[in-house]
Amino acid sequence: MMKNIEILKSRQFDHLRGVDLEEQDLSGFNLRGIDLAGANLVGANLSGSQLETSRLEGANLLGASLYQADARASFLGANLMQADFTEADLRGSNLRGANLMGATLQQGVLSGAFLSGANLMGVNLQGADLRGADLRGANLSGANLSGADLSYADLQGALLTEANLEETNLSGANLSGANLVRANLLCANVGDAKLDGTLLTGSCLTGTRLAS
Repeated sequence: MMKNIEILKSRQFDHLRGVDLEEQDLSGFNLRGIDLAGANLVGANLSGSQLETSRLEGANLLGASLYQADARASFLGANLMQADFTEADLRGSNLRGANLMGATLQQGVLSGAFLSGANLMGVNLQGADLRGADLRGANLSGANLSGADLSYADLQGALLTEANLEETNLSGANLSGANLVRANLLCANVGDAKLDGTLLTGSCLTGTRLAS
């Protein structure tokens, strides 16, 4: 496996599939449009980097930092466990089937992102923008979504057991068949949301807005 940060600076390459950049400092790098499928980016620092239209399918970004990065890329099936996406731009990103368990996406922008089937257990999405995001079948159990904007998001069949949805905006969201058992919906806005078959057993609904 290749482990040479200089090749990134030169940009003299066709692709970097499988490249080994473990724990490398790539902060602020311009990686737009680069094919990094299957790359090893464990613990890498990608803070402020530009990854727009890049391909990171199946890449390993365990514990990587993408703080304030332009991450509008494809992370299909990628390992993003414990990665830091605080204030990152993930608008329209492909995160289908990705493993984001324990990741931080606080104040992240994920409007229109594709997260169907993703593992988001224990993720911190506090204050995140998830307007219109596709979260069908995603596992958000134990996730912190307090203050997040999930208006018109598609959460059909999503698992939200024991999730924190305090003051979360779920107006117009599709929660059909979703599991919100023991979820915290304190002062959440669920007005105009689709709740067909939604499980709310043991959920905190104090102050929850259920109709517009």
